Amino acid sequence: MFYRENGQFKTSYRADQQILPIAQDRWAMLLLLLVAFVAVPMGASDYLFRAILIPFLIFSLAAVGVNILVGFCGQISLGSGAFMAVGAYAAYNFFVRVEGMPLLVALLLGGVSAMLFGMVFGLPSLRVKGLYLAVATLAAQFFADWMFLRIQWFTNNSPSGSVSVSNLQVFGLSLESPVAKYLFCLTLLAVIALLAKNLVRGAVGREWMAIRDMDVAAAVIGIRPMYAKLSAFAVSSFIVGVAGALWGFIYLGAWEPAAFSVDQSFKLLFMVIIGGMGSIMGSFFGAAFIVVLPIFLSQFLPALAGLFGIEISTAGVSHAELMVFGGLIVWFLIVEPHGLAKLWSIGKQKLRLWPFPH
Repeated sequence: MFYRENGQFKTSYRADQQILPIAQDRWAMLLLLLVAFVAVPMGASDYLFRAILIPFLIFSLAAVGVNILVGFCGQISLGSGAFMAVGAYAAYNFFVRVEGMPLLVALLLGGVSAMLFGMVFGLPSLRVKGLYLAVATLAAQFFADWMFLRIQWFTNNSPSGSVSVSNLQVFGLSLESPVAKYLFCLTLLAVIALLAKNLVRGAVGREWMAIRDMDVAAAVIGIRPMYAKLSAFAVSSFIVGVAGALWGFIYLGAWEPAAFSVDQSFKLLFMVIIGGMGSIMGSFFGAAFIVVLPIFLSQFLPALAGLFGIEISTAGVSHAELMVFGGLIVWFLIVEPHGLAKLWSIGKQKLRLWPFPH
C-alpha cells in the first residue's frame, strides 16, 4: 500500500510520458540524488571512494553505453575495451598537445574520437550479425592494443605505451581529492544517463529496438538499418569512450594499453547481461554487482574459513572469488535471464498490492 497509484491522474500527454510518472518514484529518485550528492561526500571514507564508488560510477557509465548497443539495438560487441582505450588515449593527446585544453572538453573530444572509431568498426554490422559481428568487434580490441603499443605518437613517444596525467582541474577547481573526483564522475554520469534515457524513449530508440527485434520487418516499415545500426554504434562508442577517459584520468592517473584489455570488454558485457539488457537502470545494477561482489568475497571468504579453523592464502582467496563469482553469474542467468532490472520491476509490481496476497 506504500506504492499506490490511486488518485494520481494525468491531464496531458507530457505528464503521462514523463520518465517517472508515479510520485513515489520521483520522491525516491530525489532522495537518492540527495544521498549521492550530499550525504555520501560528507560521510564516506577515502577507501570507499577509491575502491568502490568511483569505479562503480565509471563502470555504470560504460555499461549504459554498452547497453545501448547490445540491449537496445541487439548488436553484440566485444570491442568495448577498445572504445574505452581510444577515448582515454585521445583525451590524453588533446589534453597534453593542445595548450590550455580544458579537462571536460578533452574528455568529450575523447568520446568523439571513440565514436568515430566505433562507427568504422560498426560497418560490418550492416552485413553480419550475431557471433560474426562479435568476432568483427573483437578485431577492434586487438587493433587498439596493437595501435597503442606500436605507434608511439599516441602515447607521446612512450616506448611502453604508459602515460600519466596530473594536476587536473575543472572550472578552476582541483580534482586531486577523492571527493572531488567522485562528484565530477557522478555529475557526468547523471547528465549522460538522463540523456540516454530520453534518447531510448524517443524515435531513435524505437528504431534501435525495432532493428533488435526483427531487422527485416523494420526495414519493410521504413526504418533504415544502416542509419539505426551506425547511430547505435556512434552513441554507444561515445559514452564508452568518455567512460574510458574517466577511467584513465580520474581513477588510474597513469595507465598503459593493458588497462583496457579484452577483460574489460567481457566485464562490461557481463554487467549488461546481469543487470538487464534493454534497461538503463539495469546498467547500474550490473555495475554494482561486478564492482562490489569481488570486494565482498575477498572479505567474507577468509572470515568464513576462519570459523572452521581453515587458513586460506591470498592466491586461494583469489581463485575462490573467481569460482563463486562465476557460479553466481550462472545462477542469476538461470533464475532470472532478464537480469536484476527484471527482479526490480517484479518487486515494484508486488509493492503495489502489498500487504494483500497476490
